[in-house]
Amino acid sequence: MKKIHYRKFLPVVIFAIAIAIIFRTVLFASYVVDGESMEPTLFDGNLLMVNKVVYNLEDVDRFDVIVFHANQQDDYVKRVIGLPGDKIEYKDDKLYINGKYIEEKFLEPYRNVNSNELFTEDFTLEEITGNAEVPEGKLFVMGDNREDSLDSRSFGFISQKQLVGKVDVKYWPLTEASLTLGK
Repeated sequence: MKKIHYRKFLPVVIFAIAIAIIFRTVLFASYVVDGESMEPTLFDGNLLMVNKVVYNLEDVDRFDVIVFHANQQDDYVKRVIGLPGDKIEYKDDKLYINGKYIEEKFLEPYRNVNSNELFTEDFTLEEITGNAEVPEGKLFVMGDNREDSLDSRSFGFISQKQLVGKVDVKYWPLTEASLTLGK
């Protein structure tokens, strides 16, 4: 019987662990959804994979689901509604950006359940932030559960410094696993 020399595998194992650490800290991060602010898209306890690679304001698209540093202790998961230069208004439960109606298809499951209720209260960006448009270097974000979300309507714009990355994968529970939660 041939004897296996485990020492031969040690460099490979150390290399694999180093690659995994780099992958985890630099390229991607795993997050657990805490709360109901992104329902019906994300639920409390869902596990997410966040892409941290070269993701800055130039890479952000409207309706991307992102993770950002809300403060020194907490990271939030929200949806990008407004990009730099956008004028935002909600009127009669409809989103208008720069005067043009923009459909929010991702909200349909929630609207279908609560069809008789106003989903998003009327507001203009200027009414809630004092700015007529989203400033350069900033984003306006909202939770999908508009009635139960602490978002830019409360704390204002977020900056590029706060941005962690884009949610690319929801991987738990497995029955609801999906790629990219944008548009």
